Amino acid sequence: MARRALILVEATRRNGLLYVQAAQRLGLHPIALSADPTQYDYLAARSIDAVCIDTDNLDALIRECSQLRTTYDIAGITSSAEAFYEQVGKLCRHFDLPGPNPTSIARCCDKFAQRQLLAEAGVPVPAYRVATDAGDVESSAAEIGLPVILKPAVGSASRGVRLCRNIPELAEHTTYLLGGKHIWRSPPRILVEEFAEGPHYITHMMGYEVIGIEAVEFDRPPHFVFREGIVPAPLTDDEHKRIIDVSLSCLQALSLGWGPTCIELRWTKRGPVVIEVNPRLGGGPEHIQLAYGIDLITEHIKLVTGDEWDLRRRHSQIAGWRSLLPDHDGTLDWIDDGNRAAAVPGVAKVKLWVKPKMPIVRKGDCLDSMGYVIAFSRSHTRTEAILQTAAELIDWSITPFPPVSE
Repeated sequence: MARRALILVEATRRNGLLYVQAAQRLGLHPIALSADPTQYDYLAARSIDAVCIDTDNLDALIRECSQLRTTYDIAGITSSAEAFYEQVGKLCRHFDLPGPNPTSIARCCDKFAQRQLLAEAGVPVPAYRVATDAGDVESSAAEIGLPVILKPAVGSASRGVRLCRNIPELAEHTTYLLGGKHIWRSPPRILVEEFAEGPHYITHMMGYEVIGIEAVEFDRPPHFVFREGIVPAPLTDDEHKRIIDVSLSCLQALSLGWGPTCIELRWTKRGPVVIEVNPRLGGGPEHIQLAYGIDLITEHIKLVTGDEWDLRRRHSQIAGWRSLLPDHDGTLDWIDDGNRAAAVPGVAKVKLWVKPKMPIVRKGDCLDSMGYVIAFSRSHTRTEAILQTAAELIDWSITPFPPVSE
């Protein structure tokens, strides 16, 4: 009898290993497809089968999966990386496997198309325009009114996203996006967006089921790098209901509802305003499991392989995470091993991405993080205090890069 395999197309830094581990716990044989398998160090460390392949090439993926079917019973195909989720949907359609609707995923991942569909359905969104050159950006910002946010129309992980508070900042970031420094996965289009101010929340969903609402905070502007999050968010009953209602409206407007979704909102003067709908799990769902006892990655894999999922809550706790963010670029001299932080009561995990002598180059996206701490308790104030204590026990030293000579 052929061994049941789960095909994983690319991955994210935080969730990739978690998908491999969950697949193995379910008795599946994980096989990674990647343009560069060496970027995922856990594959070699755990002797995971990996195939080097152009993951942007659908025909190549189909050929490879067809070849793998001669050896394995392919139970499912998925990815933890949003950029490849449309490909996953197409592969699932081709091999008649459970998967997301690739058309819906494509519309959702195009932030301009997403905005249009949400606005047409009456879902509250920031004012927005799409621009393809510097003149378009400037005129769009003038129509909306500064400050505005500039972001690639297609992209994820906060790459290329910046708050522009004045004309010089607007011109500087436009030059960055269109001047060859930003790597585009599609023809260059910039979303110029009203800056919606207010507390930031993320609704975590599987299908049409709301798992929980998380309160998140960003690091220093002008970029949008997540600094910490806590779940469940401290909300009134009315706020909770309104966020859920808006989140469900997003699924309807975008023809989503299969598999995981995380929806980012801000609570503004006019209530919840949708910032972004992401057709994937939120980054690092371990804190969701700590809060409610629901392993979202395992349940996602069950859905992908046609098995019955179970989204029942096992318990209720307050779980949170804190990202370890550098305040300047340079060479990492040393960093605490995290053992003292891990020993703090209530700390569930300490993860470090960096090692001494590595260059630290901040780009204003999720890869700026050097690691994170996850903690839980019975109260919001206690969980916040645990995170603060643990984070303060992880120290490091970064020597700035020498100045570039003329």
